[in-house]
Amino acid sequence: MTITLYGYTGSGSAAAECGLALAGLNYRNVQAASWDTHSAIDELRRVNPLAQIPTLQWDDGSVMTESAAILIELGLRHPASGLLPADPAARANAIRGLVYIAANCYAMIGVIDYPDRVMAQPDKQEAERVVRRSRERLHELWSQFADQIPATPFLGGAAPNALDILAAVVSKWAGARQHLAQARPQWAAVLPRIEGHPALAPVFQRHWPAKR
Repeated sequence: MTITLYGYTGSGSAAAECGLALAGLNYRNVQAASWDTHSAIDELRRVNPLAQIPTLQWDDGSVMTESAAILIELGLRHPASGLLPADPAARANAIRGLVYIAANCYAMIGVIDYPDRVMAQPDKQEAERVVRRSRERLHELWSQFADQIPATPFLGGAAPNALDILAAVVSKWAGARQHLAQARPQWAAVLPRIEGHPALAPVFQRHWPAKR
């Protein structure tokens, strides 16, 4: 079997694509999303009934979800990729950062995009209040992240790793980039460096084409 990645343009599947690129792996890219009935959603549901993206089906038929978990597993399977540092302390810090983004930033974006998931039949004003506070909290979480994870010149050190990838993708949403540019401008400069890395630039360009 061939490795298959189920994802969608402009979604979190970009992180898994970047990981596959750094690992130098060939794979089949299938556009599938629950909000696009014209996508390969039925094929995705056969592999993953929850229809989550990204969903990665390995060449042995086994399936993984969750961007951070996929990046960690890619790093473990392909240590030469640099997705996970060889040094134990640096590796622990990278894994900690990945879980931080997944558990805090990603989770907050879910509330911003879908407030009805945490509120029972909210009225418009109540939903707007929850979304506004969730966005503020998301920005606070990114500031805390920037204060704890130095960018010299990448979060992974001399070259981008799994943590760089997830930070660059998840910071695309809910005004995080704009907030960081104002609140942590020196640190925020790492994000375009990550996107511009030769191995990662084609993926970011496919998902977020530059405006002309």
